[in-house]
Amino acid sequence: MLDSPLSARLEASERILLAGAGGGFDVYAGLPLALALREQGKEVHLANLSFSRLESLDLDAWLEEDVAAVGPETASRDWYFPERALARWLDAQGMPATVYAFPKVGVRPLRAAYARLIGHLGVDSIVLVDGGTDILMRGDEAGLGTPVEDMASLAAVHGLDLPEKIVACLGFGVDAYHGVNHAQVLENLAALERDGAYLGAFSLSRATKPGALYLDAVAHAQSEMPDYLSIVNGSIAAAVRGEFGDVRFTARTRGSELFINPLMAIYFAVDLDGLARRSLYLDRIEDTVAATQIAAVVEAFRAEISPRPPQVFPH
Repeated sequence: MLDSPLSARLEASERILLAGAGGGFDVYAGLPLALALREQGKEVHLANLSFSRLESLDLDAWLEEDVAAVGPETASRDWYFPERALARWLDAQGMPATVYAFPKVGVRPLRAAYARLIGHLGVDSIVLVDGGTDILMRGDEAGLGTPVEDMASLAAVHGLDLPEKIVACLGFGVDAYHGVNHAQVLENLAALERDGAYLGAFSLSRATKPGALYLDAVAHAQSEMPDYLSIVNGSIAAAVRGEFGDVRFTARTRGSELFINPLMAIYFAVDLDGLARRSLYLDRIEDTVAATQIAAVVEAFRAEISPRPPQVFPH
């Protein structure tokens, strides 16, 4: 009982690619998991679907088509660059300091980019990490959060042939701001359990080395980009510190009421292919080449259905 199904799934893995699924700071939500896996002797590489202007990078920053290798000194004309901030923090810790970045594109080019990076690194497993839980939405919920990037990543990796493909979510509750009903998140996890695709949950604690380092990395990111602190990771970090309720940690949340709580510090893990099979529209985005096409598909699908009504927690 003390060993999670996730640990069992990754036990035989030697080289793991841990990638932020939803863009922005999502790779930070995977950092504690990456550090814990490295403590087990695994070779772990970090990647992220990027919101930065990668087209402004110099040619020598590109490892392959649609795959940038971002290091501490990578030059960019974009002030918003979470991948470089993380690379600088890793370098300061004496850790491998390359963070791979994918541009915000459709499924076909993103899958090809993943395949190129997998071939370059020789990884045998992928863990997609979502800051929040909206990647667990199948399409008919009351609200989907911000599905475009998550679904692009999910569909791209679903089409790859690898021994292990997993999704891990950290930040339960943070997607309420984008309309996600979290009773439906739990309903979806229950359905994944029935399908044999739920891999359990575990807490991120500041008493552990990965937890403490995560808090330091989030604080470092805030110092690197003080005008654009990640609300998701700021909320998770506050929960890890034991804060509760309407906690103020950035002016970006002015006018909103937050509910920081211990559930935000829990990882939920599921089998990636099992999650993909439950999606009601993932097949429709298979041939997309641009993120805007995915957005159009989601909008068209939502116009065809009657979403499930939101639920409330009974206790």
